Amino acid sequence: MPTHGDLARSNAALLALTRIHPAPAEIIIVTDSPSAGPDHPDLPAGARLVHVPFASGPARARNAGAAIATGEILLFVDSDVEVPPQIVWRILAEFDSQPSVQAVFGSYDASPADPGFLSQYRNLLHHYVHQRSAGIATTFWAGLGAIRSNAFRQVGGFNPAFSKPSVEDIELGYRMHAAGMPIRLARHIQAKHHKRWTAWGMLSTDLWCRGVPWMELILDRGGAPPDLNLRWGHRASVALAWAMALLAVATTVWPTLGFAALAAAALLTTVNSSFYRFLASRRGPLFALASIPWHALHYLECGLAVGIGLSRHLLRRARMPGFNSRTE
Repeated sequence: MPTHGDLARSNAALLALTRIHPAPAEIIIVTDSPSAGPDHPDLPAGARLVHVPFASGPARARNAGAAIATGEILLFVDSDVEVPPQIVWRILAEFDSQPSVQAVFGSYDASPADPGFLSQYRNLLHHYVHQRSAGIATTFWAGLGAIRSNAFRQVGGFNPAFSKPSVEDIELGYRMHAAGMPIRLARHIQAKHHKRWTAWGMLSTDLWCRGVPWMELILDRGGAPPDLNLRWGHRASVALAWAMALLAVATTVWPTLGFAALAAAALLTTVNSSFYRFLASRRGPLFALASIPWHALHYLECGLAVGIGLSRHLLRRARMPGFNSRTE
């Protein structure tokens, strides 16, 4: 478990580790907090504490923990994730039932700890996407994910170039998939998320920590399968959201385009109707209605991330020695 700053902020996640049955062979906490010691009150009994000298990101922290782990399976858990007591049993059962699988990950449950609207919406969006994408995956999620230690070391672990929380787990999953290592998303493996989302935190994270680097990763790899947030319905929603927004702006000059903007909005809502029905079943129809504009904004951000990621990718290639745009 990588932690940043005061361990007390991860109290719920750390406490959950003490309730796991059967207990894991070892618990390794990686921290950049100079005040954390082996006798820290929030540290689970018997846990091993690893210090990194500065806040260098979860990729490096996870690698530091994995470097001293002795088990055959590495279970990665974020410091704001409360795992259920049966997590080890469920992970082991998943690997035992499919010996060829090299990595398994799950999702947040449908009951996040923070009661705020945005925290509930964001958590349920994650839960919904992962629950619909169960099966063989082409990526990985380190919030609650396990990898066979031999496979992890064979591909070189997480890329420490990601110095902040970003798409380091997605990138690792892509490398594993390219190496022919099967990865499975298991719907029944779930945990409670304790993060409190704010509007600015959500928008900035979606754009700069996830959307743009993920798009650059896709372009560098030459494409990505339609999985998780890259499914065809998601891609169509991005196009519809931008069509709706651009047509709405154009109505200031050509008012008759208002009907086209409404049609794009209706199509966008229709494409995502199953998600809104899911929200209504969990939190009620008013919650689902309030989520629609935030969901549309999410797709607008995704489209913006595509544009920024593509521009940065092309600029980077243009600066490469020997690059000739006329021959590309």
